Amino acid sequence: MRARYFIPAFAAVAVVLLTGCVDNSTPAATTTPDAASTIEADPAAVALLPADIKSAGVLVVGTDAAYPPNEFKDPSGAPIGWGIELADGIAAKLGLTTKYQIASFDTIIPSITGGTVDIGESSFTDNLEREKQVDFVNYYNAGILWAAPVGNTVDPDNACGLTVAVQDNTVEETDELPAKNAACVAAGKEPIDVLPYGSQDEATNAVVLGKADALSADSPVTLYAISKADGELEPAGESFDTAPYGITVDKGSELTAAVQAALQSMVDDGSYGKILDAWGVADGGIDTITINVASKG
Repeated sequence: MRARYFIPAFAAVAVVLLTGCVDNSTPAATTTPDAASTIEADPAAVALLPADIKSAGVLVVGTDAAYPPNEFKDPSGAPIGWGIELADGIAAKLGLTTKYQIASFDTIIPSITGGTVDIGESSFTDNLEREKQVDFVNYYNAGILWAAPVGNTVDPDNACGLTVAVQDNTVEETDELPAKNAACVAAGKEPIDVLPYGSQDEATNAVVLGKADALSADSPVTLYAISKADGELEPAGESFDTAPYGITVDKGSELTAAVQAALQSMVDDGSYGKILDAWGVADGGIDTITINVASKG
C-alpha cells in the first residue's frame, strides 16, 4: 500500500540541524532507557533468546544515529529517536538492557556478521541484496519523499539534470537514484548529479544552502527535516515506493525469532503504537511483525 504522510508534531528535542554541528563520531553509549521503563519482559520471547545473550543480559545494538527522527543524538551524544525507543522496548521484552554501538551506516551489517553487534537498528530497508547477508525482522513501512526549497518546482519523476542530496548508503543512494539516473541517460537526457553525505543533516544543509536542488530520504526523515528547516523546505510531490524497515540480525541466528516475538508483544500490548504516536509516525505502523518480507513479497 502506498502511504501518504503529513508533517507531524514531533516530540520536543534539542537538535542542531542546519548548522551542521551534529557530532557523528560519538563513542558507544550504554543507556537505561526511559521509554522502556514500563515495558515488562515477555517470557515467551525470553525463552527464544540464545543462551550467550541471555546470560550476558545485554543487547548490543548498532546504529548510525544520524537519521532524525528515526535515530539521532541528543546534546550529550546518546542515541534517541523512535527507532531507538523500539530497540529499547525489544530489549525490555527480552529481559535485557541495551548497549549502543554508534557507527557509520555501512559498517553495521559487517559488525553483525562479524559478531561484534547483536542487532542493527538504523532504518534498514529490507531488500534482496541485504537479505543475502542478514535476516530482517520487519517492523514499519516507509516511503521515499523528496524535499526542495520553498517555491521551487521539483518533480522526482522528472529529475534529469538536477542535483540531489542523500545520506550515503541509504536505499535512495543505492537503489532509487541510480535507477532514475539510468533512465535519464537511456533517454539521452542530462544525468542526475547525486551528492552523498555522511549524515542526513548534511544532506539537508546542502539543499538549504543551494548546493543541491532537492533531497531524497525516507518519508518520516524528510518530513522531520522540513519541520526543522525554518520554513525553507517543502515536500516535492508525495511519498512513493513504500518498503519495510527491518531490524537486522545475523543470518540464521536464533535471535531473529526472539526479536520478532518481542516486537509482536509490543504491538499486542500497545507499547509499539505509543512510541509511534509520540513521534508522529504512526502512518507506517504494522500489525504483524514479519521476517524477510523482501524475499517473500
